[in-house]
Amino acid sequence: MAQRPQKKLFTRRKSCRFCGEKDLVVNYKDVKTLRNFVSERGKIIPRRIVGTCATHQRQLCEAIKQARQIAFLPYAGSSQG
Repeated sequence: MAQRPQKKLFTRRKSCRFCGEKDLVVNYKDVKTLRNFVSERGKIIPRRIVGTCATHQRQLCEAIKQARQIAFLPYAGSSQG
């Protein structure tokens, strides 16, 4: 008999960091914050994984794209190999 995978007992609801902390603002110059929302390969992490709300995810995407244009952030991640 094949066993079914066990379900997760409890998953914590993801909440938007920007809605929770009112003093935290999405800004293209704040590279330290933007790096948390970009993968190692340089891709923008989707909101279903990060947990941001739709409004702030849109602002994040624009800020990341602006930071890439000005060369604050790289378009591609660091290549190893």
